[in-house]
Amino acid sequence: MKRLAIFASGSGTNAENIIEYFNEKGIAEVSLILSNDKNAYVLERARKHNIPTVTFNRKTFYETDVILDLLHEMQIDLVVLAGFLWKVPGNLLKAYPDRIVNIHPALLPKYGGKGFYGTKVHESVIAAGEKESGITIHYVNEHYDAGQIIFQATCPVLAEDTPESLAIKVHALEYAHFPGVIARLI
Repeated sequence: MKRLAIFASGSGTNAENIIEYFNEKGIAEVSLILSNDKNAYVLERARKHNIPTVTFNRKTFYETDVILDLLHEMQIDLVVLAGFLWKVPGNLLKAYPDRIVNIHPALLPKYGGKGFYGTKVHESVIAAGEKESGITIHYVNEHYDAGQIIFQATCPVLAEDTPESLAIKVHALEYAHFPGVIARLI
């Protein structure tokens, strides 16, 4: 069975959706949840599902092989970024070529890159007068949101949309598509 590791920085709704999907399908398992925030609610969600968790700081992530060694020790096949806001270091990229995926809350290549996450993305999409937004699932490379696109799904941006209402539509796309795309990758 394939083993997944999920990196997340926040509440972990996408991570929990992925966990539940693979628990039901039985084709892979989420074996590890990692976070750069010791107070991130994703850690509680992982505990509820009896999944080991690890937290780390910048120095550990960027200046050591501790995380890479842990992924190898846990025999991780695919790394999933689900609301993880740090750039992935070169040692992980080299060890997991085309095996680290991310989800972005907009249609890349627009509205991606450093600083484009969460509400900031939705505010920018609305301010630009876009008629649609959506999600992009892509491989991770050395640049923020610049890896090869794997999948996109769209939703309309209506005149009355606010960043909050657009976020609800985009989250629905994330929940509907991210686990299935991961399943196809493995």
